[in-house]
Amino acid sequence: MLGQPAPEPFDPQVLRLYSVLRRQGIDPKRHQGWARVRRGVWVKAGTWAGLTPEQRHAARAHALTLVCDPDRSWTFTHETAAAVWGLPRIEPWPDAVRTLVVGTRRRGSPGVRPTPGLDVVAEVVHGIRVTPVGRTVVDLARSGSLPTAVAAADHALRHGLCTRDDLAREADAVPRRRRGRPQAALVVDLADGDSMSAGESLSRVQMFRLGVPRPRLQVRHEDAQGLIGIVDFDWDGAVGEFDGKVKYRASDGDSAAQVSEVLWREKKREDRLRARGRVARWTWEIALDQERLGAVLAAQGVLPDPRASWFDLGQRRVG
Repeated sequence: MLGQPAPEPFDPQVLRLYSVLRRQGIDPKRHQGWARVRRGVWVKAGTWAGLTPEQRHAARAHALTLVCDPDRSWTFTHETAAAVWGLPRIEPWPDAVRTLVVGTRRRGSPGVRPTPGLDVVAEVVHGIRVTPVGRTVVDLARSGSLPTAVAAADHALRHGLCTRDDLAREADAVPRRRRGRPQAALVVDLADGDSMSAGESLSRVQMFRLGVPRPRLQVRHEDAQGLIGIVDFDWDGAVGEFDGKVKYRASDGDSAAQVSEVLWREKKREDRLRARGRVARWTWEIALDQERLGAVLAAQGVLPDPRASWFDLGQRRVG
C-alpha cells in the first residue's frame, strides 16, 4: 500500500499505578527513570519519550480508566477517541481527555473535559470505550478545524476503519440547526481514501479554500522508459508533491554511497516528470500557510478558477 502505514496503538500494559510501584519499593517521584501520565499513573521515561503525541494522548485516556471509579464507564469522544483509533491530527494534541456526557453536564476530573453530546453505542478499542470512527470524525468536524476532520476522514477511509456511507449517516444524524452540521457535511464531501498522509489532506483543504481545480490523487506517470512514479496531486500539465524532502531520505545506517544513490534516483525521477510538465513541491511549513501554498501552485500554473467545481452536481449534501 502506498503512503504511511497505520500507527501502532498505544499499549496500556506499560502503565504502572503509583500504589503498586511504592509496594515494590519504587518511588517514581524521586526517580528520573519514570514519567507521570496523570495523578496516580506512571510509565518508564524511556517509553514515554518514544511515544508519538497521538499515543501520549491515548495513554492519558487509558490512565484515567485505571484510577477512576470502576462502576463508572467512560466513553471517550472527539480528539481522545481519535487518538485511540489512530486518526491523525493537524493541530497539537490537547492535554485533557474528552469524555461523552449525555444529558446533565457533569463536572470532570482533573485533566478531563466532559462534553455533552448525542447518545451513542460505544465501541471497545484496546480495552476502553470510544465513539465509533464515523461518529468521531463528525464530532471533530463539528467542533474543530476542517483540516483535522478531513485528515481523520481520509485516514479512516484509507485504512477501512469506516465507509463513506458511515460518515454520511453520522452527518445526517446531526439535528438541523445544530452547530457544525454544515462543516460535517463538507467533510463527507471532501473525504478521499486516496490521500496518503495528513499532510496531503491538509494540502487538499488549502487547495479547496484557494479555489484551484480539484486535483486527481495518486496518478501514475509513465514515459518511454516506463513508470516514472505515482504523484500525490495531478492537474492537466502539472503535478504536485507534498513534503518532497521525505522522498530524498535514505534509511538509517545507509552509507554515503547509498545516500548518494537515493538522491540521484529522485533527481532522475523529477527530471523525467519535468520533461512531461510542471512540478510543484512543498513541505509542512508551506502547507500550513494557505497564501504560500497558493504561490507555489501559481508558479506552476495551478491558479484559482471560479468555474472549478469540487463536487459533482447532485452529490449528496446535508442541509
